[in-house]
Amino acid sequence: MGHKEKSKERKEKRLHEISLLRTIPYSEHQRWWSKETIAVVTGGNRGIGFEISRQLLDHGVTVVLTSRDASVGIESMKVLQEGGLDHVDCHQLDVLDSSSINEFAEWLKEKYGGLDILVNNAGVNFNHGSDNSVENAKKVIDTNYYGTKSMIEAMIPLMKASSAGGRIVNVSSRLGRLNGKRNSMIQRIENEELREKLSNVETLTEELIDETLTKFLQQVEEGTWAQGGWPQTFTDYSVSKLAVNAYTRLMAKKLSERPEGQKIYINCYCPGWVKTALTGYAGSVTVEQGADTGVWLSLLPEIAITGKFFAERREINF
Repeated sequence: MGHKEKSKERKEKRLHEISLLRTIPYSEHQRWWSKETIAVVTGGNRGIGFEISRQLLDHGVTVVLTSRDASVGIESMKVLQEGGLDHVDCHQLDVLDSSSINEFAEWLKEKYGGLDILVNNAGVNFNHGSDNSVENAKKVIDTNYYGTKSMIEAMIPLMKASSAGGRIVNVSSRLGRLNGKRNSMIQRIENEELREKLSNVETLTEELIDETLTKFLQQVEEGTWAQGGWPQTFTDYSVSKLAVNAYTRLMAKKLSERPEGQKIYINCYCPGWVKTALTGYAGSVTVEQGADTGVWLSLLPEIAITGKFFAERREINF
């Protein structure tokens, strides 16, 4: 059996283990949440976001799913309610629009007094199969990174104080890893100095992340990105998720300074190549499997875990 076959077999075994773990209910002493616990899921109207919403509702959390199109969000909410999950709400939200974020924040504070869990799922990808166009690079970066960043900045002041701590989960991708292997689907940034800067959390800054993205988009505009040492597969998506991963580690460090009772734990995870509209339904992982680690991180009883990257309920390297 070759390396690829062994790797595939290991992954299938792990996904089977997780499917069994999902059937085991949380014990009472593990359940720090209740119906009063509010989870916000961006892009919760379809795909992974919808399934994360469904699973969180199943665990007894109140979920506010957001959607760019208000009517689509209402339809998604109705589907969940018809399935017997009634503690669900929805609201229009465009993570690219600051006025939309502010309006949502005001509504959330007025109706629910804030939130306990934020799942940043809203994202876009314009490449399917072996495509690698960067025609929509700016929109991919703006949505996947700056949209996530804007939501975190807007929601942190609304995170409810609690002994369990607030939770932020960023849906990311292995494609955004700093140290992917050469000649593989997961490719790294070739600029070693930049890799080292982005991997050092002690010196990592928002400015460095923003400068990296500005440089990438500038090279896209100039048509020189292919020689810029960026990942050569799903380039714009990979770069956007690399930024999300770096920002997750940066925010974990900042948020760790908050006093007891006001702690916020932030992690990111790769759902895998999921069969959704985002992948053109070409994935190898079911939406239930893809949502699982995000839900697991949202509800983790071990509250001190922060600034980490996960896949299939296991920590992986950035």
